[in-house]
Amino acid sequence: MASGSVPEELLMNDEWIQNLIEVAKDTALLHGVLMRTTESPNFPEVVTHAPFTLFPSPVPKGLFEQALKVQTLFNQLVDRISQDPCFLEEALASTVKVDKFTARLFDIYRRVLKEGRSQSIVLGLNRSDYMVDQRPDGSTSLKQIEINTIAASFGGLSSQTPAVHRHILKVAGLLEMQKKVLDNDPAGGLAAALAKAWELYGSERAVVMFLVEDVQTNIYDHRFVENELWRRNIPVIRRRFADVFDTGLLDSDKRLFVGGQEVAIVYFRNGYMPQNYTEQGWEARLMMERSKAVKCPDISTHLAGTKKVQQVLTQPGVLEKFFPDDPEAVAQIRATFAGLYTLDMGAEGEKTVAMALEKPDQFVLKPQREGGGNNIYGADICRVLEKVKGGSERTAYILMDKIFPQPVQNYLLRRGTPVKLSPCISEIGAFGAYVRQGTEMLLNECAGHLLRTKSIEHADGGVAAGVAVLDNPLLF
Repeated sequence: MASGSVPEELLMNDEWIQNLIEVAKDTALLHGVLMRTTESPNFPEVVTHAPFTLFPSPVPKGLFEQALKVQTLFNQLVDRISQDPCFLEEALASTVKVDKFTARLFDIYRRVLKEGRSQSIVLGLNRSDYMVDQRPDGSTSLKQIEINTIAASFGGLSSQTPAVHRHILKVAGLLEMQKKVLDNDPAGGLAAALAKAWELYGSERAVVMFLVEDVQTNIYDHRFVENELWRRNIPVIRRRFADVFDTGLLDSDKRLFVGGQEVAIVYFRNGYMPQNYTEQGWEARLMMERSKAVKCPDISTHLAGTKKVQQVLTQPGVLEKFFPDDPEAVAQIRATFAGLYTLDMGAEGEKTVAMALEKPDQFVLKPQREGGGNNIYGADICRVLEKVKGGSERTAYILMDKIFPQPVQNYLLRRGTPVKLSPCISEIGAFGAYVRQGTEMLLNECAGHLLRTKSIEHADGGVAAGVAVLDNPLLF
């Protein structure tokens, strides 16, 4: 058992645990760690606690601090990629031929480039996700799973979970553990960057528009960030793609108006999956990208977060292109990379296919998708690759080394699911926030952290997908 974990005799004390579970659920509700769920036509909205762990989970201190420290370099990397049309064109050349969603995004990108960018202010809010990889010899290292450059979620709710776990540990009498729960305020950090970009836009009447889904189960995560903006007297509206299509327009200066209100910032909390778009939605996305509004993210930053770009960055000499005079930055970023392999047509792609088919349990097959629950594991890798290995369809995927974290025991509290002691693995997220105007980087910060934990029985999927739960790191 890792140092700082709950003693095993307490974990096995059913009466003690059941009492804590009731305390935990009520505490989560009191602190606003909430989600919406759809019940039935008679009760269309039910509010429940968001899923979370009963106890904080142990995380190696050095690797956790490594994730936070490298985040400002990842902010710079994403921003520099977004400014390099030649790199994006070359990196995604094979992908756009076979992946319709990426191709639609890239078509908008090309149209905006041809027309010329209307806004020099760039706002990036992202989250880089990692797991702790444990090798057979017992050594551990931090390995990046992905970087989310659009709609990076749970900055709001993860700002509230420390108070929940502190109260649970106090009731449990685990006071030394309680002192070790870290402060965390990504909601404030993300809102500070939004506020900076809003100020630079220069109109007090202009609003920050959260571009949201039709069904908003994770609305309370948004609300914590939104409320931080209202505290700064920054007006916020929430609109869907359909609203933008129906009531949006650009004036002669390309200022974006939605429902008659000028929009300073479009904050995308939607738009990262194909099913988020109708044809009208695509037209609305193009209108927003062409506008003078600050986009978070803009279309080039959205593309910079694709899995294919992630894979290309691991190739020799690529990071050096973006940090030509900073070998230390290159080394810090590269140290977090897991093995990533191309499936492009040619000898290198053939080698990747053979490697995956020989040892599928050592890899993860990843399509160009966000939102969780899309990755392919084990025997399913063979099934998919046998179908596509001879054609260009395989280039819609990349292959990644599978990460093997050390499981720990915890209780996962999820509505409608029996609570039981389970072996679990955790994923560390580091929130990044940056604002650039022209060539000047005005803000570049790690805005906080996120820990998500799931039972080892689930290979893939996040909190929104109903698999992982919110957590806090207990550093050792």
